[in-house]
Amino acid sequence: MIQFITHTNERYDYIDGVQMALEGGCRWIQLRMKDASEETFLKTAETTRVLCKQYDSVFILDDHVEWVEKIGADGVHLGKDDMPIDKARQLLGKDKIIGGTANTFEDVKRIFLAGADYIGCGPFRYTTTKKKLSPVLGLDGYRQIISQMKTLGINLPVIAIGGILLSDVADIMTTGVSGIAVSGGVLTANNGNDPIITMTRFINKLKSCNK
Repeated sequence: MIQFITHTNERYDYIDGVQMALEGGCRWIQLRMKDASEETFLKTAETTRVLCKQYDSVFILDDHVEWVEKIGADGVHLGKDDMPIDKARQLLGKDKIIGGTANTFEDVKRIFLAGADYIGCGPFRYTTTKKKLSPVLGLDGYRQIISQMKTLGINLPVIAIGGILLSDVADIMTTGVSGIAVSGGVLTANNGNDPIITMTRFINKLKSCNK
């Protein structure tokens, strides 16, 4: 699977990114707007919800558990400094999707025991799209975490995240992760292609890895 995490640059705003990711074939959008005001976030979230519904796509909010029901999102992704996953589960119930951010196997174990549905694990490499970046994992980091999960029987989807480029996909998928999350690698692709084409190429590469 592939997730698109919203991002902006000098060419594209949040909605542009969502629209192009969906047109490119992505069916999982995480709306991440760390520094946005409540008014701006809610307005963008409503437009994103409508777009995701049009494309029959999963729509996740980053951080804001309190707005999931109000907006009609499918769930929430929680970082280490956000609301605890078990508390979010109590508030949202069993039918909403909850993901958690992990950098170590200890993070993975904590997220699993708290009742999350998936793990966003990274960063794969250094990325400028996230502040307070955790230590870079690389391929060996993913292999080690996946191995430890298998040993303890922890069966949760692990989504690799952090500076992932199209050329990285094949190697990352050999580590045993379930999929990848992309952001800047789609919006700032410097290969002469627009983000729609780039997203489609990410998806096709993932499909070829899963055959």
